[in-house]
Amino acid sequence: MYQWDFSLVWQYRQILLVGLQYTLVFTVLSVVAGLALGLFIALARIGTPRAVNIPLQGAVELFRCTPFLVILIWFYYALPVLIDINLSAMMAAFLALTFYGASFYSEIVRAGIVSIESGQVEAARALGMRRWQVMRRVVLPQAFKRMIPPLMNQSILQLKNTSLVSVLAVPDLVYQGQLIAHETYRPLEVYTTVALSYFIVLFPATLLVQRIERRLALSD
Repeated sequence: MYQWDFSLVWQYRQILLVGLQYTLVFTVLSVVAGLALGLFIALARIGTPRAVNIPLQGAVELFRCTPFLVILIWFYYALPVLIDINLSAMMAAFLALTFYGASFYSEIVRAGIVSIESGQVEAARALGMRRWQVMRRVVLPQAFKRMIPPLMNQSILQLKNTSLVSVLAVPDLVYQGQLIAHETYRPLEVYTTVALSYFIVLFPATLLVQRIERRLALSD
C-alpha cells in the first residue's frame, strides 16, 4: 500500500505559488489579448470582400484545427527563423496562447454578431447611423449578452492550455511541479497537488459560468 506524504510538498509551497502566479498571469494576458485580436478578426470578416474574408477564415481555421502543443512548439522554434528575430520562451508562449485563443474568440464574436436580426440593422441604418455606429450601439450590446457564456468557457480552456507552456521551460505551475517531483521523488503527491490547484481555480469559474447561463436564460 502506497504511503502518501504531502509534508515534502508543503515545504515547496512557495515554488508552487510562484508557478500558479505565472499560470494566472499568462491566462489573463492571453485572454485579454486574444479577445482584442478575436474581436478585430470578427469585425474584419463581416461585410468585407472575399479577398479579405477568405484569408482571415483560413488563418482562423488553421489555428482552430491545429493542436495547441504543435502551435506552441512552432512559435518557439519556427517563427524566429521565419522572421529572423529571437523569441524568449515566455514571449513565444504568450503569442501562441494569444493567437490560438483569438481564433476561437473570433468565431464566438462573429457568431454572436450574425445572430442579431438583420431587421434591426436595417432599421438603424434607416435612422441615418453609420456602419460603425450600428455595430457599437445596436449589434454589439445585444450580441455580447449571447457571447458571454461561450467566451467564459473559452477563457477557462485558455487556463487549461497554459499547462502546456511547461514544455518550453516556462515556470508555470506544471513546470514547477516537475522540478519538485524530480527533487523529492514524490510525483504522486506533487502532481496531485498540482491537479488540485487547477481544480480550486477552475471549479468556481465553472460554477460562475453556469450561474450566468441560467440568469441569461431567465432574462430572455
